[in-house]
Amino acid sequence: MKFIQTNKAPTAIGPYSQAVEVGEMIFTSGQIGLTKDGDLVEGGVEAQAKQVLTNLSEVLKEAGSSLSNVVKTTIFLADMSDFAEVNKIYAEFFGDHKPARSTVAVKTLPLNVSIEIDAIAIKLR
Repeated sequence: MKFIQTNKAPTAIGPYSQAVEVGEMIFTSGQIGLTKDGDLVEGGVEAQAKQVLTNLSEVLKEAGSSLSNVVKTTIFLADMSDFAEVNKIYAEFFGDHKPARSTVAVKTLPLNVSIEIDAIAIKLR
């Protein structure tokens, strides 16, 4: 087991790792709309979704993977009415790659953000 840490994504805000590598699998922690410096992005769910996916990409890159190697994501939304807008941004980042996905509405998220996403990926070959 290897713990993944990059300074190109925000530091964990609790006692956990940005990701953990086990064999050929990478399990990321949920990413929220914080910059690498830990500042919350302005601009609502669209800006947060873009930052979340950028953060996931950086964590996966540090682990030797990429968004194109993601096999499953989970999206947590504070408001399910943001679903269509998030889908649009998600599609921009993933392109033709379509990993399995779950999307759930939750009452609140850390720091009262609008969105959080985690991922499971395989290492690049």
